[in-house]
Amino acid sequence: MAECAGMNTSLKIASKLPDVGTTIFTVMSELARREGALNLSQGFPDFDGPGYLLERVQHYLTTGHNQYAPMMGVPALRVAIAEKIAALYDCRLDPDTEVTITSGATEALFCAIAAVVNPGDEVIVFDPAYDSYQPVVRLQGGKTLHVPMHPPDYRVDWDSVRDLVSDRTRLIITNTPHNPTGTAWDASDIESLRDIVAGRRIYLLADEVYEHIVFDGREHQSLARHADLFERSFVVSSFGKTYHTTGWKIGYCCAPVELSEEFRRIHQFVTFTSNTPVQLGLADFLSAHPEHHLLLGAFYQRKRDLFCRLLADSPFEFVPSAGTYFQLLDYSKFSNERDSELAVRLTKQAKIASIPVSPFYREDPGHRVLRFCFAKDDETLEQGAAILCGL
Repeated sequence: MAECAGMNTSLKIASKLPDVGTTIFTVMSELARREGALNLSQGFPDFDGPGYLLERVQHYLTTGHNQYAPMMGVPALRVAIAEKIAALYDCRLDPDTEVTITSGATEALFCAIAAVVNPGDEVIVFDPAYDSYQPVVRLQGGKTLHVPMHPPDYRVDWDSVRDLVSDRTRLIITNTPHNPTGTAWDASDIESLRDIVAGRRIYLLADEVYEHIVFDGREHQSLARHADLFERSFVVSSFGKTYHTTGWKIGYCCAPVELSEEFRRIHQFVTFTSNTPVQLGLADFLSAHPEHHLLLGAFYQRKRDLFCRLLADSPFEFVPSAGTYFQLLDYSKFSNERDSELAVRLTKQAKIASIPVSPFYREDPGHRVLRFCFAKDDETLEQGAAILCGL
């Protein structure tokens, strides 16, 4: 039997992302699996979605709804999303032309960036920034400009944003509630953003996948609330975060007609369409049970409060999360290690996995914080807190 030959050097790939490795989420979850550690790193629940939702998806799976959905998404789901956006944000969308279903929010982010960023364009992001933004900008030939945020409040320095804006600025990517910090914008952030983009050819990409998970009476600052901002925006969200079904990978993008048209030009050649029975089940559930997303913030606030209360006697300092299902813990009184080093050590030695925050910065700022996911059963949170308090 002939041995396989090595690759001809002339066929080796010239990578477009030579310095991009495996995401920190995959690295830490795999390490947790190998070490048998409690996984509070990657952001997924350890409980299942609502029973009625699962029943509706099962219904469509077993009654012949297993072929391609329309490229832009199942009509009933697009209608249900438009109705939700109107009820929550007083934004009237045409479900036929302004709502597109995608295979997860990550696909929506890719398509939105690809739709408007061209070689030489600049894109502003706020560090710590979700790790899919910059690689996609680079693939379009664009350049990412980073505005760092710092603990404990992680507020945007809008003066720094103004200094970076130029005729080359094509896109600003916003993310609220913010992953990985758990902070949330207020009305002053919206006003600052409005002032910066007014009169400029700058598009906005709003990553709002945690839109329903805000705490302590805050109001989610969706760009869909503001007509002057929405006219230049792609607003992206995710059903996985809302319905505890991250493995289904169904997201969506709402945008004005012209932006949606360009978005769909990209989308049709990325995934074309998404899982049909899941879309149909989501449409039924969203229409029948809007109380789920309306009560989701209170559901996760109880878990945040439990986790924080259990950590009261731990060696960590923290400001309770304002949104998402993540809590940052400051370990500066506990260790001088880099966050990436401590995250690995705690996974191996203490058997608890977290996410270091430094990989989400262009340059490691030297902050001493780790991110923990509290989208877990109470017993899991109690177990995790007991480990952390015993350090």
